Parts: sequence; structure tokens; C-alpha cells
Amino acid sequence: MDTSDNVIPAKAGIHQNQEKLDSRLRGNDKMKLAHYGQLAELFDFPQVEFAVRGRELLDCLRENYPSAADELSCFLNGIPERTLDQQELYTRTFDVQSITTLDIGYVLFGDDYKRAELLSNLTREHKLAGNECGSELADHLPNMLRLIPKLIDSELVAELVGEILVPALMLMIREFDPERMEKKNANYRKHYKTLIESAPGSDLTIYCRALKTLLCVLKEDFQATSMMEKLEGWSGQRRSMDFLGLIEKEMDIEENANPANSGFDV
Repeated sequence: MDTSDNVIPAKAGIHQNQEKLDSRLRGNDKMKLAHYGQLAELFDFPQVEFAVRGRELLDCLRENYPSAADELSCFLNGIPERTLDQQELYTRTFDVQSITTLDIGYVLFGDDYKRAELLSNLTREHKLAGNECGSELADHLPNMLRLIPKLIDSELVAELVGEILVPALMLMIREFDPERMEKKNANYRKHYKTLIESAPGSDLTIYCRALKTLLCVLKEDFQATSMMEKLEGWSGQRRSMDFLGLIEKEMDIEENANPANSGFDV
């Protein structure tokens, strides 16, 4: 596997963990994967029943995933009560002046051709599994989570989790670090002239708790603790292609395309 800094390093021990993951997955009669459909709802654009559905998921997690339940409880207690405010928080986190993105391939590869390969492969698997992606791309996190319980190939599920989801989630969580958030905000202030404020009383970092909830569940279901430890150093390294760097690059391109007003003046 390519070990350049914009892909998952072979030294992380992914393939050494493959046999263990496959072995766990073959016990599908004992291992329930349906909760990944519920976890996907945490990352859908919030609708009226968003908090209610979150509480239902919390009840499901309490017994077998106590660490995930703790993270989810913090998330649900931290989101705004009004649906409109929840939607604004979601948009500010993932879409406009965003902290990170839910497009997993972009997290791992940016605009590199490897993302196009991933999208092509995922699109095929979604189609074969009958998993509708709606208006989002094949690597959109909720789409990938809904794909997990529909896949029958244990090796493919192991690869999806070990080589794609776990590394991407670790990188996404890193984007909520205060220093990285301030650097992104500095870029947004420079190019947009102002920052979009979240709803009064909202914690702009609260979706980090939702991402940690998912990572905790994956760690338990797929025995990924050792893998995460090996990836920890990699995810913390400075990378030439990460979300912060991609934002800076995109801002520079847009400013150079229209230096008179940077393309952002209204």
C-alpha cells in the first residue's frame, strides 16, 4: 500500500488486523450491525425528530457500549433544542465555514485521484447492496454507515472499517482541536470577512462527541483498539493534504481567481 502522507500507512498494521476483523464478522448471528443505520442518523441533516431518535439510539447503546453512550449523552445534552438551531449548527460544522466534512474520501485523499477510485468502488457496492445514497455522494458518512449492515462480504466490511472509516474518523476528530479550529477560522475571517455564528448557547465543537460515539462503537464491534493505537501517531502527524490544508489551498485559489474582491464580497 502507498505510504505517502495522504493515505493510510501500511505500518499501521491494518492488514495484520484483517484476520481478526474477519473472524469477528463471521459471527454475524451474534454481532448485530443494524445499529449502524441508527448511528447514520446522527450525521443526517437534523429534522424535527432528531433529538428523539438520538435518545432511542442512546437507549440501545447503554448496555453494550457504555463509552459510546457517555459520548452520545454529552452530544444530546449539548445540541440546541430548536430544530432550526440544530440545522444551523450542523451546517456550520460540516457545510459552510465548516470544521470538517462528512465526505470520507475527501478527508483521506482530498482531490487526489484516489478519492475518485474510492467513489467508483463505493458506488458499485451501494448499488449491489441496494443502498440508496440520495443526493449525497457514495463516500458521505451516513451512506457508508447504512451500507455496513447490508454488506454480506465480511472481508469488504473489514476493509471498509479498518482502512477507511476508522482512519477518517480519527482525522475528523482532530479537526476539532482548538488550534486547528482557530487556524480555519482565521482563513474564513480573511476570505469571508466575517464568521457565521452558531445559535446562542451552542457549542460549536459538539459534533466531535457524535464522531467519538461512532468511533467507540466501531472499536467495540470490530476490536479496533490495537489498530487505533497504531494509527494514533499517524493521525497526529502534519500532513500535506488534510482538511485544514485543503481549506487554505481552496481559499488561495479563489482569491487568485478574483484578486479584486477575493470572490467573496456580496
